[in-house]
Amino acid sequence: MAVRDSGHRDGLGAEEFVYHEDEFILDGVAWPSTALSRFDRALLEAWQEREERGLFRYRLREPPTRVLPGPMRLLAQLNVQRATLRRRPQEVRSVTEPFSARHFNFTQIQPGELLLRLRRGTSTHGDRAAPAELLVAINVSPLLRGHVLLLPEPGLFLPQRLTPELLLAGLQLVLLSARPGFRVGFNSLGASASVNHLHLHGLDLPHPLLVESAPAEPLRDRLHVLWRVPAPALLFYTPGAGLDALDALARDACRVSERLLALGLAYNVFVTRGAPPDGSAGPGPGSGLRLLLWPRRPNFEPEADDAVLAVALCELAGFLPLRSAAAFERLSEAEALRAIRQPLLPEPEMRRLAADLARLLED
Repeated sequence: MAVRDSGHRDGLGAEEFVYHEDEFILDGVAWPSTALSRFDRALLEAWQEREERGLFRYRLREPPTRVLPGPMRLLAQLNVQRATLRRRPQEVRSVTEPFSARHFNFTQIQPGELLLRLRRGTSTHGDRAAPAELLVAINVSPLLRGHVLLLPEPGLFLPQRLTPELLLAGLQLVLLSARPGFRVGFNSLGASASVNHLHLHGLDLPHPLLVESAPAEPLRDRLHVLWRVPAPALLFYTPGAGLDALDALARDACRVSERLLALGLAYNVFVTRGAPPDGSAGPGPGSGLRLLLWPRRPNFEPEADDAVLAVALCELAGFLPLRSAAAFERLSEAEALRAIRQPLLPEPEMRRLAADLARLLED
């Protein structure tokens, strides 16, 4: 077998990490879990080393966490430091705004912020399904321990517009992790993206979420709708980890996301291990992958200081980072759901859009 990890560190401080398809973990990932894969260990050890070097904007202690009473099992977490110390989000005016070097971008991050340089090793598929080399960098204002950014080559200056190649890489990383809580997500422009430079978020949230197992309404073979979750969402699913299946999932989701942009809509994406769309596997992450996509009205105004929630991919999935102790203590499920669902499309419009998108995927 080929050497899997040279351990080489480049001049940027990122460790080269070569992975192979046979490292995808298909079975035995369940709550609770303390298992770590080779990928998990490499990421967490590098993240903790950067924490010891003081490269974050704040030191992330164990944050207070509680589950809000109610059927949605919303998980609230107090993180005052992120709200006050994070970089001010970039102002944009369009869901398709081009990249601009005048604003902060990921060519400006410090060398020590880079953790890993990921590359998939060759296989019988050759390079057809292989994503380009991917950088893993710390999020200097983390939500959770191990919160990272997944960056395609920053020197390409790509705007924050999801591509099949980047999404495919994100799907593969979820399968490389032995942690049921390792998820990947994306915020588009107008949907709480703070930097207009292409990136995914990777984060390990050590709690189960309803979106992993809730049953969905089928539209066509390749598209479903989740209604009985905190925020109704389009659902894509693949039961296996073959590169063909992952590639098809990434391309379907990006066809839909491009149609949404053409309609002037923003969107968020959340990838998690999960049960089949009918929920037949019961609660728990299951062996398949669920990809949730939320179409929404774009918002280009600065976040209000008194807003209960900043609605991005985590909040839509049911994880609520809160900026004040008062909100953390008093927030109810009903109040949280009103805030989470406010930017989403009304149900009749969502149903019409979902039907149109299902037809798009059949063409």
